[in-house]
Amino acid sequence: MAKALPQPLNVIARSPFHIYYQGEAERVSAINRVGIFDVLPGHTDFFSVLSPGDVTVETESDTVNFKITNGIMAVRDNTVMLFVNI
Repeated sequence: MAKALPQPLNVIARSPFHIYYQGEAERVSAINRVGIFDVLPGHTDFFSVLSPGDVTVETESDTVNFKITNGIMAVRDNTVMLFVNI
């Protein structure tokens, strides 16, 4: 019996005055003190302080990139919330 694939991530990436991305995604990549990391569908609950650099949101048909100076990321129940440039 085949195992069901996880649902796409539900992502919201925003700063106080701008929404960088909101919608479904296949992958979110960012950087923290340890290095570059990826969040994929089915990822365990996770919280991280983000370091300056690029954030990449990959969807089924597009890739969204944006630079940040700082931020936080929270992952819970296949939802990724990024609060950046705060």
